[in-house]
Amino acid sequence: MSETYKFKTTNQHLHASFCNEYKPILLISSGDSIEFDTIDIGWGYTDQDGERVRFVSREMEKEWGHPMVGPFYIEGAKPGMTLEIKINELKSGWYGWNCSGGKKNWQNNALGISEELEVTLNWSIDEVNNTAKTKIKELEVSVPLIPFLGVLSTAPAESGVHSTIPPRYCGGNIDCKELVEGSAVYLPIAVEGALFSAGDGHATQGDGEVSGQAIESPFDKVNLTLTLKEDLHITMPRANTPAGWITFGFDEDLNNATVTALNGMVELIQELYGIEKTEAVALASVCVDLRITQIVNRVKGVHAVLPHNIDINKINSLIGG
Repeated sequence: MSETYKFKTTNQHLHASFCNEYKPILLISSGDSIEFDTIDIGWGYTDQDGERVRFVSREMEKEWGHPMVGPFYIEGAKPGMTLEIKINELKSGWYGWNCSGGKKNWQNNALGISEELEVTLNWSIDEVNNTAKTKIKELEVSVPLIPFLGVLSTAPAESGVHSTIPPRYCGGNIDCKELVEGSAVYLPIAVEGALFSAGDGHATQGDGEVSGQAIESPFDKVNLTLTLKEDLHITMPRANTPAGWITFGFDEDLNNATVTALNGMVELIQELYGIEKTEAVALASVCVDLRITQIVNRVKGVHAVLPHNIDINKINSLIGG
């Protein structure tokens, strides 16, 4: 019988880098669920009365990284298998923020704001009305909440300590706004136990994450179910979301990231519908959207989306099936 493990996050649950030698915080079975809260990317949590509690990584890394909860060891997980992460519930905390300007990076340089004073937008989150609100000069701005976790990852096979900033083949800082409640994310398993970690709550984000942050928020609740897929063998993350099936590509070159995401989607269409590659590409040209996931994490991200409203009977008639 599957179990649900609930806990309140402490320093001993947190780490700020990836390493396949980190000791797991919990051993679970395939099909078990985990439920926890997350802190904000400033490594703290601010109460509504203004008191701020600060946290540290148990690994005491010298370089900054996202505060992640984990890793979780899934019994029976072996390299070559796939880990399914069902996103059951995500509840944002009461606040969040994002910044712009004030630092040199390629997008700020291109926009001419690297030397400008950094601007911070502080957002108040209203769960009842499903909105986040802020003020910009005389403007009152309200945006809909679309909570998701920026970081979902198994541990990489490569030895050593790895930054949380760039996403990679086993997941990580994907920052895809489609990974909402009701989604299932599929990650390659590269090490025994999978060593899954998660964190980096986002209350909402636009495709691209162009300033460098979404609305960065602690989450009051995260509930995930972790299940092994022994017969599913993938080399890059994919997801089944309310928006559709999604495949990903990550690379410093946006063209290369695009090719990886597109090739993953073409392969998925072939799996789903049993058609040839050229037919799958033709179908993708009609049905699939290519979107820029983010441009700010050292490598750029692209995701390809295949909507769920594609009628298989129509597809069969199109391809002569």
